Amino acid sequence: MRPVLFELGPIEVKSYGVFVALAFVGAWLVLRHELGRRTDRPDAASSLILGAALGGLLGARLYWYVEHSGSAHPGDLLSAAGFTWYGGVVGGAAAVLVTARWQRLALADVLGAAAPALALGYALGRIACQFAGDGTYGATSDLPWAMAYPHGEVPTTERVHPTPVYETLAGLFIFWALWRLRHRLSGPRLFGVYLVLAGVERFLVEFIRRNDEVMAGLTQPQLWAAAMALGGIALLVGDRRGAPAGDRAAPTVA
Repeated sequence: MRPVLFELGPIEVKSYGVFVALAFVGAWLVLRHELGRRTDRPDAASSLILGAALGGLLGARLYWYVEHSGSAHPGDLLSAAGFTWYGGVVGGAAAVLVTARWQRLALADVLGAAAPALALGYALGRIACQFAGDGTYGATSDLPWAMAYPHGEVPTTERVHPTPVYETLAGLFIFWALWRLRHRLSGPRLFGVYLVLAGVERFLVEFIRRNDEVMAGLTQPQLWAAAMALGGIALLVGDRRGAPAGDRAAPTVA
C-alpha cells in the first residue's frame, strides 16, 4: 500500500483521493455512453456524477461519523480514512434521484445507465482503499496472497485478507456481466441485477472482514447487503418491460 502516491514539493498527493477521482471518471464515461445510448441526453451524465459524488461522499462520511460518535471528533470528518459504503449508497442515491428529476430524465433510463457505471466505480474505488490501507482489509490469514499494511492509514503488521483486492476483482466481474446484459434488459431489471450481484458480493466478503456482528450473527454491512439483494429481486420480479425497445445513437466515448 502507498497512502502518499507522490509529493509535489511540500504537497503530498494521497493515493486515496487520486483513485477515488479515477473511479468517478470511469463511472462518468460509462454513464455518459449509456445515457447516450438509451436517451438523447449524454450531457446529463456530468450533473448526475457530480450529484452522486457529493451525495455519496457526504453520506458515507456522515454515516461513519454517526457510527463512531463515541470516539470520533469533528476533525475526523476531514481525514482520508473513515467512509461507510452504505452511507454512500444512501447519500448518492438520494442525490441522483433529485438530479434526475431536475434534469427531467426517465428513472428507468437512469437506472439502466447507472448500473454498469456504479459497478465500475465501486471496483476502481476499492483500489483507493487498498493503496491507502484505510482499515477495510480483512481478518488475519495465512494464505499465500495475504499481506500486512504496516504503513496504511489504519496500519497492521499482521498478514490479513486483502479484501479491497477481492472487491475490485468482484466489481470488475459485475461490471462485465452488466455490460453484456445491457442490451437485453430494461433499465430497472438491469439495476436489479446490479443490486443482487453487489449485495451478494458484499454479504459474502463480510465473512472475512473485521466488522462486529449486530444481529443473528450478521454484521451491519451484511444487513444492508441483504436489503440491496432483496430490492434487486423485487425489481426483477416487478418490472414487466423486458428488453429495451432499442438503442439511440450514442456519441463515441474517448
